[in-house]
Amino acid sequence: MKKMYVFAVAMSLAQPAAGWAEEQEKAEVVPAMEEVVVTASKTEEKRKDIANAVVVKDSLDIEESPVRSLGELLANEPGIDWRTRGNYGGASEELHIRGMSADGTQVMVNGVVLNSPSYGSADVGQLPLNSIERIEVVKGPGSVLYGSGAMGGTVNILTKRPSRDAMAAKASAGYGSEATYGLEAEQGMYLGDFGYYLTASRRETDGFRDNSDLEHTDASLNLVYDLGENLAISLYNDIVDREYGLPGPLPPAGTMDYYIGADKFYNSEASSLVNRGEDRNHRSGLELKGRATDWLDLRLKGDYSGQESFNLTRYPWNGSGEETTVDNTIAGIEANAFLHPLSWLEAILGGEYRDFTYENEQQSLDTSGGTIPGAVSQGEHGVHTLGSFAQLTVSPFSPLKLIAGVRYEEHSTFGGETVPRFGLVLNPWENTTFKANHGKHFKAPTMNDLFWPDDGFAKGNPDLEPETGWHTDVTVEQSLLEDRAFLTLSWFNWDISDKIDWAENPNAPTGVPGWNYWTPSNISTYRADGVELGGRVRPLDALTADLSLTLQDVEEEMVPGVARQARYMPEILLKAGLTHTASFGLTSTLTARYFGERPGSYRLDTDTEPQEELASYWTVDIQLEQELAENWRVSLVAANLLDEDYATFLASFTDQTTYVTSQRPYPGAGRSVFASLTYEF
Repeated sequence: MKKMYVFAVAMSLAQPAAGWAEEQEKAEVVPAMEEVVVTASKTEEKRKDIANAVVVKDSLDIEESPVRSLGELLANEPGIDWRTRGNYGGASEELHIRGMSADGTQVMVNGVVLNSPSYGSADVGQLPLNSIERIEVVKGPGSVLYGSGAMGGTVNILTKRPSRDAMAAKASAGYGSEATYGLEAEQGMYLGDFGYYLTASRRETDGFRDNSDLEHTDASLNLVYDLGENLAISLYNDIVDREYGLPGPLPPAGTMDYYIGADKFYNSEASSLVNRGEDRNHRSGLELKGRATDWLDLRLKGDYSGQESFNLTRYPWNGSGEETTVDNTIAGIEANAFLHPLSWLEAILGGEYRDFTYENEQQSLDTSGGTIPGAVSQGEHGVHTLGSFAQLTVSPFSPLKLIAGVRYEEHSTFGGETVPRFGLVLNPWENTTFKANHGKHFKAPTMNDLFWPDDGFAKGNPDLEPETGWHTDVTVEQSLLEDRAFLTLSWFNWDISDKIDWAENPNAPTGVPGWNYWTPSNISTYRADGVELGGRVRPLDALTADLSLTLQDVEEEMVPGVARQARYMPEILLKAGLTHTASFGLTSTLTARYFGERPGSYRLDTDTEPQEELASYWTVDIQLEQELAENWRVSLVAANLLDEDYATFLASFTDQTTYVTSQRPYPGAGRSVFASLTYEF
């Protein structure tokens, strides 16, 4: 079977080349050095003028990639590690940049922060691909412009906007393995100076193992009032509604079905058949920008979002459990002034206020899963931050740019933090760029870290300090062969002090003999250095090859002086892709990814050799897309083409019949196929 899949791929890539050049010349290709990026400096700049290493993906990259989520699209790009707990239907998807934790990557949608105040990380699996026009990943210290959480880098997802040139309309439907189906629709246009773009999607899946199902619905609306440089107003809104199973890790082979009464709690496929989760999220962002004078641009942005999550958890030892509802609301306002009085001098000044409200309610359940009257714990907390920043760019002579910035942010709970950053850009030749960054970063404690309610076994710590450290990187970018080849090479180094970790506190006993509270504290340090290599080559107009390689050494110290490879951090990440477009409208894309081995668990904080290690693995995906008529196309995506077995995380599982506890993996999904039909006007 595997040979047949590979043979089909080879045949699709070996189609006749007649007419390729004539067809491809019609499409305008923007040189890599000239790509415009807005996230790095909050204003439009060409890639060659940005001090950061960046990864840019546009709507064409999305259409040609054999992926069904934003995380899959960015997986194993230079410096980017994509994680899920087993790829089950509702599993959260995290992005780790340069070996940092997911809470060190700030993710935004049109500038509205997606990261959860509860966890600090962002679930990019909730974002539908059909709403995305462009993705900008800016690596390196981003705390000066974006504040807490932008330690490793910033990901800004820019959604689709209307075009003045034409009306857009698109709809698609698909079906695939595991009873997965998807429906998508979008439409946008201008009416005079007013424009709108509307997207909606629905997807369901049974998942590849028991209790791994998902029901997902989303919609977004982008409203634009555009008067050119003088004034542009945009209003973005989206909603996401998800319900899913939480199967937990994979039990050992041969595990027997386990019941409490009539309820089956686990089997050999899932360590939980009863745990469930729900998400109800909405975001709104209003932006006004315009030109006050020839040398002054102004921007005012306000945003509001609500993130509500619900988890049903039942314990297999006696059937009791909890229903936990966490409700986060975030409101913010930001004002920026962009000054460019001279050709060699630019500056940005800004201020930002953000307010966070956190509500946590836990309802205890009895052994039959029913609610216990009066057994409810509730907590409500609020914090706010006030930040101000300035960044200056000076070009003393044409090939050189010098950048210096500073931010001061006041947090209502832990106090203030001053963050500087310095950068350099040198363009000695038209197709060569040297870049360097050095800056301080910080991350505030999350709401769970500070305020998790005392449930008898765990509690937050309001006395935490922020995580802080320094980040340095150097990048070289080179365009070759009239932009048919583009290469980027980066070296990076960072450290984090006062890293926040949850652990059992022997000085805080619970009411149960032998059990102590789990609490967060500033106990460990983190450090890393590594190299990133990225390249794209277009030897023929119809053939493009991509390569991404990350080599990183990420160390943690849970006990001072005892350094070891950080948990779940691979030393090698590799991605290779090949895209071919035939003269008769068939586009074939093959993507291979390699994840190196990584520690899953250590027995003690003083151990340097892992107790459990996750093996390295390859995955291979393919997409075939054929134009059927002027407005129709059909596509077929095969994920994990070679049906590779692999694990993503570990968690403990206790067999209630033998009372044996073991570390068990979250398994990755096997081969799956998804076919769709699209109409585009």
